This record gives sequence, structure tokens and C-alpha cells, in this order.
Amino acid sequence: LIAIVLSGPTMITYMRDLGIDAAIIRYATQYRTENSLEKLKNIVIVGTSFEVILGTVFTIASFLLSGFMGTLLERPTLIPLIQISSLTILATGLVKAAQSVFIGYERMELHSLTLVIQSILKTSFMIGLITLMHGAYGAVVGQIVGLCGAALVSLALLYLTIMTKFRREKSELHFISTMKTMLTYGLPLSIVSILGGVLSQFFIFVSAIHVSDQMMSNYSMALYFATLVSLFATSVVTVMFPTFSKIKGKDDSKTLQSVFQYSVKYTALIIVPLAFAIIALSTPGVQTLFQDDYVFTPQFLSLYCLIFLYSALGNLSVSSLINSQGETKVNMKIAVLTFVFGVSLSLVLIPTFKIIGLIVSIILSGLPGLIVSLIWIKKHFNATLDWISSIKIISISALSAVITYFVINQFNLTRWIGLIVGAPLFFATYIVTAPLTGAITYEDTKNLKDAVKSLGPLAVVINLLLYPIEKIAKAKQKNKNK
Repeated sequence: LIAIVLSGPTMITYMRDLGIDAAIIRYATQYRTENSLEKLKNIVIVGTSFEVILGTVFTIASFLLSGFMGTLLERPTLIPLIQISSLTILATGLVKAAQSVFIGYERMELHSLTLVIQSILKTSFMIGLITLMHGAYGAVVGQIVGLCGAALVSLALLYLTIMTKFRREKSELHFISTMKTMLTYGLPLSIVSILGGVLSQFFIFVSAIHVSDQMMSNYSMALYFATLVSLFATSVVTVMFPTFSKIKGKDDSKTLQSVFQYSVKYTALIIVPLAFAIIALSTPGVQTLFQDDYVFTPQFLSLYCLIFLYSALGNLSVSSLINSQGETKVNMKIAVLTFVFGVSLSLVLIPTFKIIGLIVSIILSGLPGLIVSLIWIKKHFNATLDWISSIKIISISALSAVITYFVINQFNLTRWIGLIVGAPLFFATYIVTAPLTGAITYEDTKNLKDAVKSLGPLAVVINLLLYPIEKIAKAKQKNKNK
């Protein structure tokens, strides 16, 4: 019910952006580099103000359209919940605006802090209000209150850490000219965001008509488990855009080629094995937490996690690379292709195969766009994937998953025992096979250790996993040199 209630406001949220978030990141980074304080002030203040205005307008629109949404979903009893959830549009806009400024200023610790605060507030309020109000009402209201609280905290952080410094800058605000600059760059990206958002919510709309609430609940739970992988994927996308923006591809194609290949490889080294681990451990993982309440969730989760294998084919890097070179219209055309293909698939597969059809539609909808992106990057920047590396990473991750799944089922390990045994077995297999097959080299381990230094306590955990890989890779390199 929560997924269905939020589908309409979420769809409107994608229309609210107009590419302003991406424009704030790009121009804030550029003007900081150029030390142009006047333009920097305009980008931050005008961009944030515009997000407030748009968020307010679209929130009111969502509230007024709630009756139509409830009727369209064939659930008129949900109209009050849809009205309440309209506040997510404004709250999300405020959070995104603040986060975009933090990324543009390379204040990743502040960006991370807003994410942590948002998660804590949403979780706390949802648990509390579910207890008091029971069911979907408590969950939706808790999520809204938590998100609104996160928006206020994000704005406070933005004001205290960034905007107070603008007091020394006496220049005037140029609202119209600044917005023109931002919209020129951002509107194609807005279409990308709108099409992507509308497509994902279109999937939910079609599913709500053809799929029972019980099966939707199992699917929603699968998405929550998949968030374990999505968090890492989102982090990669966040940092990739400013990284590529520092390179002029037409003048330095060799550097772009190198950075592109490394970005795909190091992303895949994290995302692909994590996805396969969840596939192998889906049944004991879900059963440990929920016993037999979500019978179909392991099946849905295993199938859905296949989408993360695209990381080895560059799907988390290609759009950032293209946008960083100012070619936002290319990504817009690719988004149109993805949208048309996705809608066509869903109208055929979801009514026939229900949730399986939904997941297959999601997985396949992005494939044509990814292929076109890789071809375009090869043609214009002579940059391509390290295909051998990608194949090795997928192969050893799949092997680790097969061994783990076989052991759990062969010995009929139950729930939490299977989870406790399976997780170490998977990562032990991966840690040994990755350096032996050359999927991870000794140089890669050194680069990865340098890259995770800024991750705080998480760096300690990652370094513990890298330690045996580094030793095996170093030994292999010595033997090879002999």
C-alpha cells in the first residue's frame, strides 16, 4: 500500500527537478575552480530558491490530483494517504537542493550526513507512528514527517556552512540570467529524470491494476533488501559526475579512456559480488528476518539483483561521462529510447507474468540505452570497456554464488545457520578466486585502499577484506615476474 500511495507523488517529484540539481553541481564546481564568488552565490541561492518555488507548486498540484490518482489506481480509500504524501515533493526538493550544493562544494561529509539524518528520522517516525496509528497510515505519515524533518535539517546545514559566507559578497542576485544558464544545461537532464521516474512509476501503476496486494508486498520487500546494493551504486554515481567533469575528453581521450575503464572495473568489483551474494543468500536472509511471511520475496529478490550486473558493463559510468562532457541531449535521446522500450515491455509482460514480468521489464528496459551509450562513447572519445576484466568479475562472482547456494541446500541449512555459514563462504571464495584469476591485481588493491581512506570506519572493514586479496595478488605477481 505504501508503494502504491507514493507512486503518484513520486512521479510528480521527477517532474519537479527540471535538471536544477545537476546544474547546481556542475556550475558550483566550475565557479569554485574559477574562484568566481559572484556567480557561485547566484547558483547556490537562485538554485535553492527555485527548488522551493517548484516544490510548493507541485505539492499543491499533487494534493489537488489525489482524487484522480485514487480513482485511477482503483483504490479510492487511499486518497487521504495520497494527499498527505504530496508533502514529499517539497521536502524531497529541499533535501536534493542542499545535497547538490554540498556535492558541488565537494563537502561529501555533509551530503552523507543529510542521508544519515533522513534515514534515522524516517525510520524513527515510521516505527513510532505505526505503533500508535497502526498499518499504512502510520507508515506513510511517519515517512512524511521524517522526510520533512530531514529537509529542515538539510536547509539549516546549507545555511550555516555555505550561505553565511555569502554575506561578505555584496553583489546582486541575477535570478533570470542564472536560471537561464541552469535551465539550458539542465532541461535535457530534466527530461531524462522525468522519463525515468515516470517509467518506474508506470511499472507500479500497471502492476497495481494486474497484481494482488500480497504479491506487491513481496515485491516491495525484495526492493528493500536490494537497497543493500543500491546504496553502493548511488554512491558511485554521486562521485562519478564531478570526477569525469575534470577531464576534457576531446583533448585528452587517453586519460578519459583510462578513468572510464577503472571506474567500471572498481565499481563492478564491489557491486557485482554483492549482488551475487544477495542472490545466493536471499532465502535464508529473508526467512531469518520474517520467517514465512514473505514467501515469494527470495525469488523476486534474486531475479531483481540481476540488474546490478550491468555495472560490469558500465551502466553506472556512461551517463556521468556523457553529461560531464556537456552532451546532455545525448542522454535525453537515450532516455526516450529506454522509456518507449520499457513501456512496451511492461504492457506485454506484466499482465501475463505479473511480478516476474515487472522485474524482467525493469531489467531489459535499460539494455538498448546502455548499448547505444557504449557505442556513442567509443565513437566520440575512443573509450571502451575492459571486457576481459568485466567477464572475469561476473564469472568469479557467479561461481562464488553457486558454491554458496549448493552448500546451503546440500546440507539443508536452516535460516540463520545458512546465513551465518553462507556469507563467509561466499566472500572467502571470492577473495581467493578474484586475485588468482586476475580479476583484481596488486595495483588494484593499492588503488582501492587509497580510494576508501575517506570512508571513515567503513574503510577499516573494506581494508580487512582487501588484506588477503592484496597478499594473494602480490604473491601471484612475484611468481609471474620469476
